[in-house]
Amino acid sequence: KPTLSPDLERLRAGLDKYQDPIVAVRDGYFSSVGCISYPEGGHEGTMPYAPGGMGVHFLNMQLVGAPIDPARPQVLIYEPDGDRLRLVAAEWFVPVAAAGGRRPSVFGRALEGPMAGHEPLMPDGLHHYDLHVWLWKTNPLGMYAPTNPTVTCPKAGYSFAEAAPRLVSGAAH
Repeated sequence: KPTLSPDLERLRAGLDKYQDPIVAVRDGYFSSVGCISYPEGGHEGTMPYAPGGMGVHFLNMQLVGAPIDPARPQVLIYEPDGDRLRLVAAEWFVPVAAAGGRRPSVFGRALEGPMAGHEPLMPDGLHHYDLHVWLWKTNPLGMYAPTNPTVTCPKAGYSFAEAAPRLVSGAAH
């Protein structure tokens, strides 16, 4: 487990019940099914992702929008581990249309983006900001890096090795 500030320790403790993905589903988090990785990272014109994985995203649509509640992330991220899913990170997610013309922030950090949707699991037109926080798995790239080189997706099933989403214009930077 990563070493966290007292605020993030409290957050992790409050979200620990979601170690069981069934509890997350019961609370309105629904799985996107696919395990996402970026083996090539990003390049010019895309998000500057380092090569690495993200995992399986569980999105709670009831929490999407502004303002952001730091205690209630819109997304929980799990890493496949054999026949189970292990909670590794939380993500704060705000569509550009809901951001009110301003870049959202949480924990004193601006969300990254704006970026296009992550195809094939999210429509390209869902331009958004997001911030990953690796609360349960240490990320050698840093607590808030979008990808984690230690997260792996299975080579079969619903795994998608993607190109980084393209940057979009017309929104607050």
